[in-house]
Amino acid sequence: MRKAYIVTVALFALAFSLASASDPDPLQDFCVALKDYSDSKSAVFVNGKFCKDPKLVKPEDFFFEGLNIAGNTDNKVGSNVTTVNVDTLPGLNTLGISLARIDFAPYGENPPHTHPRGTEILVVVEGTLFVGFVTSNPENRLFTKTLNKGDVFVFPVGLIHFQLNVGKTKAIAISGLSSQNAGVITIADAVFGSNPPINPDVLTKAFQLDKNVVEELQKEFGDHNY
Repeated sequence: MRKAYIVTVALFALAFSLASASDPDPLQDFCVALKDYSDSKSAVFVNGKFCKDPKLVKPEDFFFEGLNIAGNTDNKVGSNVTTVNVDTLPGLNTLGISLARIDFAPYGENPPHTHPRGTEILVVVEGTLFVGFVTSNPENRLFTKTLNKGDVFVFPVGLIHFQLNVGKTKAIAISGLSSQNAGVITIADAVFGSNPPINPDVLTKAFQLDKNVVEELQKEFGDHNY
């Protein structure tokens, strides 16, 4: 009897630990994020955003236009990401989804980066992309694939991944993310363009590079010109 009781308690503990491992489902139809926090006195603060009074919600709160417009890829990496998340579409608040349009110039790339709060699924709308992600330590296994129009690829949450246009013409992709604001950490920017800069001695040892090379990279990425 005692053994059965212990097993039951253990199962309940496991269930509760799993239940608290992710955001709870919303208990209302929607929670439109307020852009103007001056109205916050009559609003509810949920998951990083104040929620608009449901009686004041409009269709426009669930609407975004302009994803058909190409982003400007005239930059160092030759790509542009147009993000549709809770900051640009308030109705996404608490719904756990967002999306983005990614434009690529010929041979442009979306540099190695991570999304700390969301898995990404990507579909190629136009062109040909070489994509991939790297698994966590210690394996650091690389998975890559060349995608053509209509192909789909998924990047697991938190893992470093990239997309490269391998065609002579522009490419377009649409990505969906399992978070209202998945976040993005571009590896080169974070490491060599931090503010204030990381001590060069740290990066020299970590990347096994000459200190002069590290300092030049910090000058390059510290400008944040892309």
